[in-house]
Amino acid sequence: MRRDDMRILIITASYGSGHNEAARSLARAFEREGATTVLVDHFRELVDPRFERCTRALYYALLRRAPWIWAFAYELGDRMESDSPLTFGVTRLGTARLTRLINRLAPDAIVTTHATPAIALDSLVAQGHRVPAHTTVVTDFIAHRQWLAPGIDRYCVAAQEVRHELIARGIPPERIVVTGVPVHEEFDEPLDVGEARARFGLPAGKPVVLAMAGSEASLGRLPEVAQALTRPDHPVEGLLLAGRNRELSERLRRLTTGSSTRVLGHVSEVRTLMAAADLLVTKAGGMTVAEAIAAGLPMLLFGSLPGQERRNERFVARTGFGLVARSPEELARALDQALGDPALLEHFRERIRSARQPYAARRIARIVLGRE
Repeated sequence: MRRDDMRILIITASYGSGHNEAARSLARAFEREGATTVLVDHFRELVDPRFERCTRALYYALLRRAPWIWAFAYELGDRMESDSPLTFGVTRLGTARLTRLINRLAPDAIVTTHATPAIALDSLVAQGHRVPAHTTVVTDFIAHRQWLAPGIDRYCVAAQEVRHELIARGIPPERIVVTGVPVHEEFDEPLDVGEARARFGLPAGKPVVLAMAGSEASLGRLPEVAQALTRPDHPVEGLLLAGRNRELSERLRRLTTGSSTRVLGHVSEVRTLMAAADLLVTKAGGMTVAEAIAAGLPMLLFGSLPGQERRNERFVARTGFGLVARSPEELARALDQALGDPALLEHFRERIRSARQPYAARRIARIVLGRE
């Protein structure tokens, strides 16, 4: 399948920004390799945009107001087959339009970054449709059962631990490649710490803590992080990323008045901020964790949501990439532990360096194109 004019169909879904980020990074990598890409949002373009808006709003509402319901649904989904009647046919939504899209585009290969389009393609294979070679890219650090299907030709996963989980769940080892998560290419490039700190006016000799909560900053617990960072016994430079949430920004500014902790709105230089920081305090979204690993930045995970984020959290703790805190008291102790022990932070950095998979998007593109 090695040609210079290959066409790649990439299918994502807008439930959490990580799937889309991965899809865009892959599209850029394929295009740098000379391939043509078509990027499609499964629910928005193959099901119905109204369905996508309603279900995405429900998803975020559950995370904000009843996270235990999402936790129950997530764990239940991990106990049933992807084609179980209890999924109520969700995995087959959009298959008619997907079939027409494949027939019209005639792609040489398909890449999915979300479980639902991956399983929809598997259902087409089970129905006897001809489907091009299909690679699915798992964007979390776990192997949830809803990703598993016999018709998926290749799994690209974040780490060896995910590969072992997939094998334990019956996926043939030869179908699994450990590539890392395809982050934006800027995270793969080294940056000078001194230059990064100078860019934001940060002192050279003082610990810098970067705190964020993913694309939906309101889902995190940044106010509690702000209170922990502004304790008088924490001589740190704090940076809080509130995104585009003005109400949250104002609340954080009130909490940090008179301290050395700054509140930033939406910034495009997250990679530079990560280079400037000694520690990242964040909830355990798959893409955020992947970006921190790519940047070599130790993590203190706090405010992680039930479901995939709690699983990602366990991965980070188990692999020695950082610490985990569940309560404000645990957060304060973990900050004291990390910032009071430079050797511990260096241990985390070394663990990350030994395990990181740089240039994941490029490698996945080359694998799919038959160049590796």
